[in-house]
Amino acid sequence: RAETAKPHLKPRQPPPPPATATATMRRHLDLLPRLLLRRHVHRRARPGASPPPPPPPNPPRPPQKPEPVTIHGETWHDSYAWMGSLSDAAAMRHMDVHMEAEEKYAEACLAAAGADRLARKLQLEMASRLASDACTPPARWGPWLYYRRADEGKQYPVLCRRSAALHGEFVSYSDPSAGFDFTAGKRIEQKLVDYNKEAERFGGYSYEELSEVSPDHRFIAYTMYDKDKDSFTLMIRDLVTGTLCDKPRADRVSNISWAMDGKALVYIVTNEDRRPYRLFCSIIGSNKDDILMLEEPDENIYLNIRHTKDFRFITLNVFSDTHSKVYLIRASDPLSRMTLVWEGESQVHCIVEHHHGHLYLFTDAAREGVCVNSHYLMQCDVESPGPKSWKNVFLEEPGIILEDVDFCNTHMVLILRQGRKLRLCSVNLPLPENIQVPAHLSDFHPLDLPLPDHVCQILSGPNYDYYSSTMRFTISSPVMPDAVVDYNLLNGKWQIVQQQNMLHERTKVLYGNAFASSAGKLSSDGADLSSEDLGDCDWNELSEYYACEYYDVPSKDGVLVPLTLVYSRKHKQEGNPGLLHGHGAYGEILDKRWRSELKSLLDRGWVIAYADVRYVLPTFWKKASLPPETTNEFFLKRYHRDNFPGPY
Repeated sequence: RAETAKPHLKPRQPPPPPATATATMRRHLDLLPRLLLRRHVHRRARPGASPPPPPPPNPPRPPQKPEPVTIHGETWHDSYAWMGSLSDAAAMRHMDVHMEAEEKYAEACLAAAGADRLARKLQLEMASRLASDACTPPARWGPWLYYRRADEGKQYPVLCRRSAALHGEFVSYSDPSAGFDFTAGKRIEQKLVDYNKEAERFGGYSYEELSEVSPDHRFIAYTMYDKDKDSFTLMIRDLVTGTLCDKPRADRVSNISWAMDGKALVYIVTNEDRRPYRLFCSIIGSNKDDILMLEEPDENIYLNIRHTKDFRFITLNVFSDTHSKVYLIRASDPLSRMTLVWEGESQVHCIVEHHHGHLYLFTDAAREGVCVNSHYLMQCDVESPGPKSWKNVFLEEPGIILEDVDFCNTHMVLILRQGRKLRLCSVNLPLPENIQVPAHLSDFHPLDLPLPDHVCQILSGPNYDYYSSTMRFTISSPVMPDAVVDYNLLNGKWQIVQQQNMLHERTKVLYGNAFASSAGKLSSDGADLSSEDLGDCDWNELSEYYACEYYDVPSKDGVLVPLTLVYSRKHKQEGNPGLLHGHGAYGEILDKRWRSELKSLLDRGWVIAYADVRYVLPTFWKKASLPPETTNEFFLKRYHRDNFPGPY
């Protein structure tokens, strides 16, 4: 889950330019193994058919500029070293020219093989399944609903908000386009950041890394990529006037966090080597220079900040490859003394949250120098924090892995894994005083929240509103489009707020439904709905059309390899082709979410197989990452797949 309450945190590296139609076509074709193309290419020509197209041209060759490279006393010449010179404008122009030539060559090869028609067919097929929603599901925070939407014909989205009180009266942005309620004469949508206008300010390029609304909803701080500076620039926009504040205007910003109820912003900047090393505090509206709170001179140490969900504290992580520390900063007085609350031996995953006088630490740090198999949760009193003050909340239970945890004012929600099965359960907060921690999870009487079958991933958030008892999760399955689900933790009701409906291509009938509830039906405004309003199905699953099966395949050393198979029930027969996705690395589970483009394969009889990493627990994969255990591991999986007596 996102480690902060920032809306829509994005990857740090800027994305490539918008894809051309040719590049999109190539990506679609990459999904199809060669057998599918052969069936089309070797089709017998019809009488009177046009002559075959000429053979494709020779493949393009990039310029060769040999440069000597010396490592460990050995010297050789690298003819393509210039491709790594990202700061060399001339080299990058040569690279652009070569990539354009590669695209034209690929287009010519497809045309020569007759596969361009297949590509067009697949492109139309896949385009018909693209989600029609051009808007993210609104996320409530206090009196506002925040969301992003795309204007028709525009390249970049718009960050908007509207009053939650006007949720039922909201007029769609497309009708009328200005977002006005002509009956009441009120504008009920506010554009916070139009990234199309940001693109005009930044030379036609608009990429945001961080964005965070202040807790009083008055300002938004965000960073935009400046192509000329090759860094992210921090800006603050006044949401009342719509204008940019004079300060701070800092470059190379890597983290931001609001303090003093939105009257101050704490942020981190990086050096020229992109190492986060300086911590600043900027008082909004002040003409004074931003205050340097901390500077880390050691080139091996990095800084990172985030705020707790209740905005009471800011946590400062100071970490390197050999140690990790967490300091606590009071958000009401960010310039006061920092308090060391946790210290570890090496760089680890570490998140601190606050709830009514208690700090909670979610980490995978070693215990007394011994590596652990998964994350765990600890607790200490906020008035007496320290590295020695933490106590485990839950006793370790065999077979149960704590994947993630999220907090609100009334509950904590745990994402647990038991073998292949995922669980989502809530625990009331504060924890009962009569239960001494650590204790078994069952001692806290957790409530298991309903999930569909074959869940392969659960992601938390965005849950910006700490004081709301409704929490949002994205539920994924190999046979169900991702569902964004709101769970009411007080009454157990739940609702799918957004999910792509897959169209049956011939009948154009929607199967599945968009809303469901585990304890009665719930509409967007909280009113009860009858089952007739919502349909008969609880989840918009595709399991009626596609099967998902699980197997454990033994490797040569006896360790079981988890294998997941997805196939069309209609086209199940012996001898069907299969597409195998190999295991991930570092103990990561494969991404087995439903992807609409795979429907083109499944509907043609293909079997999609996922062979997960054989060592799920960290201590296992760390030990098994050394030779000779890694030798031929992937090929063993493929051997078993080719000889597996499944639904082929």
